[in-house]
Amino acid sequence: MDVNGRLTDTTVLVVDATAARRYAIGTVLRRAGHEVVAVTGGHAALGELDVRRRKGTLPDVVLIDVRLPDMSGFELCRRLKDRPHLAGLPVVHFSALSAVPEDRCPGLDSGAEAYLTVPAEPADIEAAVRSAVRAARLRADDQALVRRLRLLAETIVTIQAARSLHELADAAADGAARLLGCPAAVFVLDQDDELYRGLYRERTSLVLPGEDAHRTVRDLLRRLTRGQSGVRITTVPTPLWPAGFFRPGVQHDARLALVLTQDGKAPVCVATPARGLRRVGPEGEALLAQLAQATALAAEPLLMYQVERHVALTLQHSFLPRPHQLPELPGVDIAVRYQPASQETEIGGDFYAALRVGDGVLTAVGDVVGHSLDAATVMVELRHALRAYCLIESDPAALAERLDKLLQHYHAEVTATVCLALIDPGTGRTRVANAGHIPPLILGEDGSAEYVKASGPLLGVGLPHPPPTELVLEPTDRLLMVTDGLIETRGTDLTVSMEQLRAAAGGALPGLEALCDTLLACFGRDREDDIALLALSLADRAAR
Repeated sequence: MDVNGRLTDTTVLVVDATAARRYAIGTVLRRAGHEVVAVTGGHAALGELDVRRRKGTLPDVVLIDVRLPDMSGFELCRRLKDRPHLAGLPVVHFSALSAVPEDRCPGLDSGAEAYLTVPAEPADIEAAVRSAVRAARLRADDQALVRRLRLLAETIVTIQAARSLHELADAAADGAARLLGCPAAVFVLDQDDELYRGLYRERTSLVLPGEDAHRTVRDLLRRLTRGQSGVRITTVPTPLWPAGFFRPGVQHDARLALVLTQDGKAPVCVATPARGLRRVGPEGEALLAQLAQATALAAEPLLMYQVERHVALTLQHSFLPRPHQLPELPGVDIAVRYQPASQETEIGGDFYAALRVGDGVLTAVGDVVGHSLDAATVMVELRHALRAYCLIESDPAALAERLDKLLQHYHAEVTATVCLALIDPGTGRTRVANAGHIPPLILGEDGSAEYVKASGPLLGVGLPHPPPTELVLEPTDRLLMVTDGLIETRGTDLTVSMEQLRAAAGGALPGLEALCDTLLACFGRDREDDIALLALSLADRAAR
């Protein structure tokens, strides 16, 4: 644009079969500061545009004579508008004949911006070109804004659906890269100074910056957000910003949008190369700020959940004895496993117990229905209540009744499942009471695997529990008790999963430890619920 506000440095494609007219129009446009490309017909114009499209040098406007030798100017205009990559190119029709409305209307209907009658005054030609280019650029700007706002909305929806801070950071970085058309990285620093980093999708297969770079970013975030409120956009020059976050081995000034989560403790940062963001302008910075705010808002519940999960896992690990912490249980060998759900899922209320009861051994595996810190605390209550009740009562069905009443009285809205087994190590006599849980599996030395026929209502619903199922455990048998988190899969019938468990357990190597390890290897990856396993066998009589 020159000092008078006129558009210059634009390219005009003139399509006219008449050489004198091409020369005259071209001279007017060149004097006005435009670059002119002239062709003689419709097919030549389409070919020229295809070549320029591949090179990325499309003209800014096309002037088309309505009467061309190979097709009408109106037909050429329609063909341009039908091609997605040319549809936004502005068109001005012209004709050497005086144009009546019946002649002008087809041109406007085909998508042209204006209609000129030539010869025309140079000012009229230049004004028509200027008007067409400006209108096209305004449309393009509006379309770009609409596209960016749509991308911002899509990105925010994806961010809000994230189930972990890692997933959140990756989604935000990928959205920022698509939104601004340049590389992007996103960082979330939690209360324990652990840095969660997300990179735009194209970087996932590349070598990423190491611990030194992470430490640099962590220190920067703490320093730049000290005393901050709201969103702050700042530029960090290359000596202070580590190389390689945006492109491997390349150092860039970084443009950062910094914002704190609502509790004011966890900084969130959306970072792009400063050069890439400058190409987008002030509108890009505004979008970057909105994206940073949305990321911080979405991070808040994930950070709170992370704290809650840590408390719940600490609670579970504190009250569930590890294998080396199990009490001495004469006459039986026991192996246990507890595996929390994957980081993206909620906290469960699974538990196991192995207790000495007189001359026998009481084992239990249970699961409080629900996924929350409340479920974990109710689990602890049930486990401690079971330890207390079994001092005065050993019958598994009576213990289930007592646990049922406990839930009804103190946690009327909570239900739980539990399977209880009382084993006499001297005789192998075993009594099983099952309250809505997966029944135990009895694994024989010959590879057989059968579920104990024991069932009963959930704990907490107030229904009577049937007498325990009795069986005799052989010295070579193994008794397996699990929670449904091991095998339950969304969309798969539980009976199918139980049959898969039966087959896997029957084919496991001898020994209790090998049995537990085999089942975790088969079923325990990326589960949506906690997993508890307890395997038991009678101790070798000779060893006793």
